[in-house]
Amino acid sequence: MLTLRFNSLACKKFLQLSGCQGIGTPSLKSVIQHKFHSFGSRCQLSKPGTQLNSTSKFSLGKRLQTTAAIRIEKAVVKPANHKAVGYWLLGCSGMVFGAVILGGVTRLTESGLSMVTWRLLGEKLPITESEWKAEFAKYQQYPEFKMKNQSITLEEFKWIWWMEYGHRMWGRLIGASFYMPATFFWAKGWLTPVMKKRVAFFGALIAAQGLMGWYMVKSGLEDRFDGPSDVPRVSQYRLASHLSLAFILYSLLLSSSLDVLLPAQKVDLATITKLSTRFRMLAHSCKGMVFLTALSGAFVAGLDAGLVYNSFPLMGNGLIPSDILSMKPAITNFTENPTTVQFDHRILGTTTLCLISGMWLLSRKRTLPARAYKAATAMATMAWMQVALGISTLVMYVPVSLAAAHQSGSLVLLSLAVWLSHELKHVKRVVK
Repeated sequence: MLTLRFNSLACKKFLQLSGCQGIGTPSLKSVIQHKFHSFGSRCQLSKPGTQLNSTSKFSLGKRLQTTAAIRIEKAVVKPANHKAVGYWLLGCSGMVFGAVILGGVTRLTESGLSMVTWRLLGEKLPITESEWKAEFAKYQQYPEFKMKNQSITLEEFKWIWWMEYGHRMWGRLIGASFYMPATFFWAKGWLTPVMKKRVAFFGALIAAQGLMGWYMVKSGLEDRFDGPSDVPRVSQYRLASHLSLAFILYSLLLSSSLDVLLPAQKVDLATITKLSTRFRMLAHSCKGMVFLTALSGAFVAGLDAGLVYNSFPLMGNGLIPSDILSMKPAITNFTENPTTVQFDHRILGTTTLCLISGMWLLSRKRTLPARAYKAATAMATMAWMQVALGISTLVMYVPVSLAAAHQSGSLVLLSLAVWLSHELKHVKRVVK
C-alpha cells in the first residue's frame, strides 16, 4: 500500500504563500493547487520496491493534489482582526469616555465659550500676562461675558480658558490616536472587510464631532441670552447633538473592541427558546432607554434645569409642577422649558430603572450565555447607583463633583448595556 507523507514545513510554506483570501473561493483553491504543485517534491511516496509508471504517477499526483487542496481549504479560516486592533479600539473608546467627562465638567463650569476662536491644529497658547489680557479682552466682546460673567476676573478667566483648552486638545488627541493607527492597520492587512467599513464610519463620526465642536463655538458666541434661565436659547440643541454623537461613537467603538477581544459565547441552539430571544430584544430596549435618558440629560445641562426644582420625588408641592407647559407653543416646553426638561428626565430615568430591574428579574428565568447573567446583574446594580447619584445631585443643588459623577455613571451604564447586548449576540434563533 502506498503511504502519503507530507513535510510540515512545506505545508506551512504554501499556506503562507497562498494567503487568506476566504473560504471556498475559486481563487484560494487554484492558488493552493499551484503552491502544492510547486512543493510537490517535498511530498514523498514511500513503499520499498514499489514502482509506478508515468501515467500512474500523474493520475495519483492529481488525486493527491485535489484531496490536499480540499482538506487545506477546509482548514483555512477566514481572516480575523489582529488582537492589536481590539486593544486599539478599546483604547479609543476609553479616550472618548474621558472626553465626555471632561466635556461635562467644561459645561458645568461654563467654560465652553471662553476660547473665542477655533483652529484645526490648535490655538496659540497665551504665555505672558499681556497675552492673557489680550485673550480676556476678546472674550469681553461677546454676549456670554456681557450677559453672564461681567464680574469675572482675569484669574477666573484663566481657569475656564484652561478647561476649554484641555477639552479641545483631548479631542485632537483622540483624532490622532484613531487615524494614524487606522492607517497602519489598514496597510498591514490587519482589518477584515467588515472592520474596514466600521473603521471608516468611526473616522467619519470623529470628523463630525470636530465639525460640531467648531459649530458650537462659532454659533454659541452669537447666541442671544434671553432664555428662561438666562442661557442661549438654542445651545441645548447643539449640546445634545454633540453628546449624542459622542455616545454613539463610544458605544460602537466599545462593541467592536469586544468583538475582537471578547467574542460572544456560543450557545446550544437546542436550549434557546422564544422567551430567550424576546429577552434579547428587551436588553436592546434597555440599552435604547439608557441612551435616550442620557440624551435628555444634555437638555438638562444646557438649560441648567437641575437648579429649578431641587426636591424628589415632589416638584414643588406636587408630582407635576404647575409651570410644566407654561410656554407657547406647547411643543417648545420639551426642549426650552427647564421645568419640563427636568420632569422629562425624571420620568425617563425612573422608567429606565424599572425596565432594567424587570430585565434583571427575567434574566434569572431565561436560558442565556453564562456571561450574560453577569452583565445583567452589573447593569441592574449600576442603574440603581445612577438613580441615587441623580437624586443626590438634584437635592444638593448640582455640585460639580456629583454632577460629573452622574454623567460618568450614564456612560458606565451604557457600557454595561453594550456588554449585555454583545453577550446575547448569538441568542437569535428559535429551534422549532
